[in-house]
Amino acid sequence: MSKYDALWKHVANSGETSFKLTFQEIMNIAGVPIDHSFLTYKKELVGFGYKVGKISMKEQTVEFVKTED
Repeated sequence: MSKYDALWKHVANSGETSFKLTFQEIMNIAGVPIDHSFLTYKKELVGFGYKVGKISMKEQTVEFVKTED
């Protein structure tokens, strides 16, 4: 079980082709702040049908993109 499981489930249930979440929204959903380990954990998202697109430190957002089936 990953500390980001709640986030991955939220992303998978969105049904969106692509969308952005702020770091604050991610913290609210996951229950933990986004940190450097996110770069390692993001690989788990592929199992939920999505991938991480652009991570913007300036805007403090993460883009999620649905993968091709």
